[in-house]
Amino acid sequence: MRHASVLFVASFVAAVLAPHALAAPGVTAVELAPRTEARAVESRTAATRFSLAGIHWRGTGSVELRTRSLEGRWSPWRAAAPEGGDGPDPGSREAGPRAGWRIGSPWWVGPSDRLETRTTGRVSRVRAYLVWSPEVGVPYRAPAATSAPPIVPRLSWGASESIRRGPPTYAPAVRFAVVHHTAGRNDYTRAQAAAVVKAIQLYHVQGNGWNDIGYNFLVDRFGTIYEGRYGGIERNVVGAHALGFNTGSVGVALLGTYGSAAPPKAAQDALTRLLAWRLDLAHVEPTSISTVISSGSERYPRGIPVLLRSVSGHRDTGFTECPGGQLYARLGALAASANAIGLPKLYEPRVETSGRATRFRGRLSSSLPWVVAVTDADGAEVARGTGTSTTIDWTWNAASATPGRYAWTMSAGTSRPATGSLRVGGAEAPAILDVAAEPEAITPNGDGQADAATVSYRLTAAMNLTVTVTDAIGGVVATLVDRVWTQPGTHSTVVDGAALPDGSYAVALVGRTAAGVELRQSVPLTVSRTLGLVAVSPTVVSPNGDGRRDVLRVTFSLTAAADVRVRILRDGNWVATPLSSSLLPGVQRLTWDGMRANGPVRDGAYSAVVEAEDELARASFAVPFTSDTTPPAVRFLPGLPLRVRVSEPAALTVRVSGTTVRQRVARAGVVRVRWRGPATRAQAVAWDEAGNRGTAFFRAPPPRKAGSRE
Repeated sequence: MRHASVLFVASFVAAVLAPHALAAPGVTAVELAPRTEARAVESRTAATRFSLAGIHWRGTGSVELRTRSLEGRWSPWRAAAPEGGDGPDPGSREAGPRAGWRIGSPWWVGPSDRLETRTTGRVSRVRAYLVWSPEVGVPYRAPAATSAPPIVPRLSWGASESIRRGPPTYAPAVRFAVVHHTAGRNDYTRAQAAAVVKAIQLYHVQGNGWNDIGYNFLVDRFGTIYEGRYGGIERNVVGAHALGFNTGSVGVALLGTYGSAAPPKAAQDALTRLLAWRLDLAHVEPTSISTVISSGSERYPRGIPVLLRSVSGHRDTGFTECPGGQLYARLGALAASANAIGLPKLYEPRVETSGRATRFRGRLSSSLPWVVAVTDADGAEVARGTGTSTTIDWTWNAASATPGRYAWTMSAGTSRPATGSLRVGGAEAPAILDVAAEPEAITPNGDGQADAATVSYRLTAAMNLTVTVTDAIGGVVATLVDRVWTQPGTHSTVVDGAALPDGSYAVALVGRTAAGVELRQSVPLTVSRTLGLVAVSPTVVSPNGDGRRDVLRVTFSLTAAADVRVRILRDGNWVATPLSSSLLPGVQRLTWDGMRANGPVRDGAYSAVVEAEDELARASFAVPFTSDTTPPAVRFLPGLPLRVRVSEPAALTVRVSGTTVRQRVARAGVVRVRWRGPATRAQAVAWDEAGNRGTAFFRAPPPRKAGSRE
């Protein structure tokens, strides 16, 4: 424990008791009860295990954690959130799910079975998220683009596409890169690296409530590059890695902690190749500096201009030591090395239109012949500019061009060309379009489910914008955006319903253009605290009639009497309605065994949707689960020693000569049975997470008789 003088406000130590061993990748959330005594509470379940841990808490104080490995060794105490500033931008679609909670870093700790926390200062609630992420054995694949470095796609590291909470969003352009380290141990093996990436995704989505993994790319200490957030490695996907600076940046995280440890050369080389390719794709010079407007962080308030390097560290945008002193000190050299890869290069292509005159400009890494070509909708060239220099500067007079949309290309030698489109004549009328609230009904009861809504909208012109929440008679009850000059494009803001009474509201948008045109749009929003935490168990069912995991249990709570409907969906399509009834307040439990009522069940992803409607409002929440009725395929390979091929992760039991051997199969493939000596007969039984059983038998061939011919 720390010295008593340090714990001057409050402190406690608590142990996490996870319910059971996690057989497949997943997250277990555990609420920790504060304790005044400075002692550990031993777990009653020795089989509990996890490989990554993260802490959330409420209050102004701080939290530390330590973990115990499967070998019984306790780690040092670590700050739960040493790297602040990770997260979605304020007002983005994913910024609201954990409002009021402080979010800790995802600590990769390796296979462990205990976790303890202690606090300093005012901490009212502590919640631990335990992630089990076993090694994945899918072969790595590189993208087809020859100019890109080898990048492990999401499929190969085992990304869970079914847990993504929303579609990707895209920035108009990438202007700079932010380099991070992830926190956690540096001694992970090459086989564990992909499991670390998957564990971070699980924590970011199922723990933090983000749409997907926060980083755009990740690099392990062996120099392997991994595709991060979904949406396309060549597209400007907005991540959740640098609070206030996600839009227009690409986030790259090096797995591990590099405060006192130097990053391995293989990792530095891979980071350099990745930055060289990705910034060249955006036509950004790696050694340049630009001014970026903050969208709001703990260090830079919204609207503040910040001078950033094209290869910046996370500490440049927030109050954090990330990416660690050793890695941060090398960023200048890495940027210079990235700048020298793949020459020649085209930097900062831009197009400026004034009336019918359009000016094309850009910079080149060396003097080269250059061409700017403009084509119409049919692909016919209508204008061309040429020159030889280190700068591109050509103006097209489109006075005689037919109004419409045109494409342009800027190229020079073997450099990567820049392309784009422009409109000649006419303009899209100012409008506020595509206004939507997700979800349309929120339940701000602090359970982490639908506590806030994200309101998205698209502006076709720049305007002074105000966004408010109004009640049933039009009175303003909350102001979300207060007369902010907003550029054209897609935007969003978050409605935190904590201060709103239950009832029906509207989110009203009012915009005024520079010409004085006033525009109005609105979208309905419902606030209802009637529906409490929704959960399903088990999360993997096997409705095949064998008595194991055949039924699905759905639990939820009601704070008031309500009409409740529970529906089962597959791929967004209605499958069944296990419940439609009026219920009284309290905890509700539903057991459903109807998956086989209409014939064989299709394996795959499902969701249970609970809808509750009372006198004031109607709310709903969906929880995913999976159906798996397929037993693992098991077979013995010929010859000795005994080897078994298993088609999926499973618990394997082998009976040999009256002796039972039990092994855990972490991934599909061939397993060598832990058995020495002769074996004439053997039986193997494999159980997958859903309780499906696969069986195989082995019998050694009889010995040949003396003198027999082959």
